Amino acid sequence: MKQKITGYHKDEEDHWVAQLACGHFQHVRHDPPWMNRLWVVTPEGRDSMLGFELECKKCDLGLEPDH
Repeated sequence: MKQKITGYHKDEEDHWVAQLACGHFQHVRHDPPWMNRLWVVTPEGRDSMLGFELECKKCDLGLEPDH
């Protein structure tokens, strides 16, 4: 199920995590060549993706929101 990005925070390992409208969190890493998300590395890039929809597998599984 697609959910909009509403914000970001960093996890305990200093990786960026998207906060989704559904209440779930999803890592958004720029880790070439596996993940090419250059927008993650700058505040402007992250801001430009607010409202973008990511596939939320936690919603598909019916999991409770993250905390």
